[in-house]
Amino acid sequence: MTKTWFITGVSSGLGRHMAEQLLARGDRVIGTVRREAAVADLGERYPERFSVAPLELGDASSIRQAVETVWERAGRIDCVVGNAGYGLFGAAGELTDSQIDDQIAINLLGSIQLIRAVLPKLRDQGGGRIVQLSSEGGQIAYPSFSLYHATKWGIEGFIEAVAQEVAPFGIDFLIVEPGPTGTNFGASLVMADPLPSYAATPAHAVRQALTDGSFVLKGDAARTASAMIEAADSPNPPLRLALGSTAYESISKALGARLAALESQKAIAYSADKEMG
Repeated sequence: MTKTWFITGVSSGLGRHMAEQLLARGDRVIGTVRREAAVADLGERYPERFSVAPLELGDASSIRQAVETVWERAGRIDCVVGNAGYGLFGAAGELTDSQIDDQIAINLLGSIQLIRAVLPKLRDQGGGRIVQLSSEGGQIAYPSFSLYHATKWGIEGFIEAVAQEVAPFGIDFLIVEPGPTGTNFGASLVMADPLPSYAATPAHAVRQALTDGSFVLKGDAARTASAMIEAADSPNPPLRLALGSTAYESISKALGARLAALESQKAIAYSADKEMG
């Protein structure tokens, strides 16, 4: 059955791959872009099934207007994909206040406001699915990505709560957690200026790995997009979906370590309860 998708950030990366694959199979896509010229080829190839809507993810009023525009144009959206965002790189002590504010405004608050804006539309149409792009960084952490992780851990917690709130309306969520993937993510990274005091620290080691190319990107963007579509098409997708061997292994290791640490604290945890008698 043909579906209609609303995808933020279709000019490049996973959003672009998703749009191409969905249009090729006959679906309809309404996407958001910073520059319409970046997707002019899609409009030429699929003039009846692809269109763009203006959106400034850091502006709640722009998000609400974009959602109104999309629903007026489509009538119904089967799947909303929150894909747009970027990474901020640098040790916490290297970041500026404005860099921190911008990262939170786009990745976290923008994603929250997009979800809030589409929920009434999905309720009114009797249900729908929201796919939120997170990353393995929503469950683990690398040095020098602290603010990026803060936004990904934050949106995952938000969705875990909201998913319970809206399940009675036939609305469900899929949080996608890719590992390092060959997209344009590295090119779009905002890099903080390095401080000499971090030269011999894990933060600098990660910076060096990004600079010299030794930070391994095992994920394939086209295959990752295909897996996202397959999961979004399934009748009962998982709440979280790790994609790529790096994501699977790193998340598994982190969860195992956290569970082991929690279990070792059972006695002291229970000791904090009131005495019942």
